[in-house]
Amino acid sequence: MAAEHPRLHQLPQTNQLKALMTIIRDKNTARGDFVFYSDRVIRLLVEEGLNYLPVVHKEVITPMGIPFKGVSFEGRICGVSIMRAGESMEQGLRDVCTSVRIGKVLIQRDERTAQPKLYYSKLPKDIANRWVLLLDPMLATGGSAMKCIEVLMEAGVQEERILFVNLICAPEGALKMLERFHKLQIITAEIDESMDSNKFILPGLGDFGDRYFGTED
Repeated sequence: MAAEHPRLHQLPQTNQLKALMTIIRDKNTARGDFVFYSDRVIRLLVEEGLNYLPVVHKEVITPMGIPFKGVSFEGRICGVSIMRAGESMEQGLRDVCTSVRIGKVLIQRDERTAQPKLYYSKLPKDIANRWVLLLDPMLATGGSAMKCIEVLMEAGVQEERILFVNLICAPEGALKMLERFHKLQIITAEIDESMDSNKFILPGLGDFGDRYFGTED
């Protein structure tokens, strides 16, 4: 599927990644291991996401006194996590980008309209001038993520400056987001088969937030 959509980027499907995803998908994996191996995948995703940021040429002088022609990132970045599962990805971003600013958005379904509704938003004041890594581990229908993108664009963020980073996505949700936002980029670890009648991703891994934060029943 990723090969058919140039703005949908899937991590290289290496044996290492498959082993990590097998561990976190296993219902018998202990919470400590779930957190540890999820963090490893998140780190890979953030590193991959940075590959889609623009760069400028930069020349430096090595300790040997020889010029080296390299590159430097153009512009500043920030993270925005969709509460609460998205907060699990914040440390992975901090591990890669020191002192990075991180905003938070809380979106839940309105029981009256059944539509995603914004309940809380706290974003960096200069977010309109930054590239945004939007963080949420699971993409099912895409409702919450699309609402969050609307919030970002209302705050002045250009659509082409938004990178949605997640672990697992359902094809229906990914396609819906790409069709609605024509300049959005999605970076994911794996694309699952589908969703069930309750909109749970299949085969999925259960409720990521509950498993990561230890709040399962």
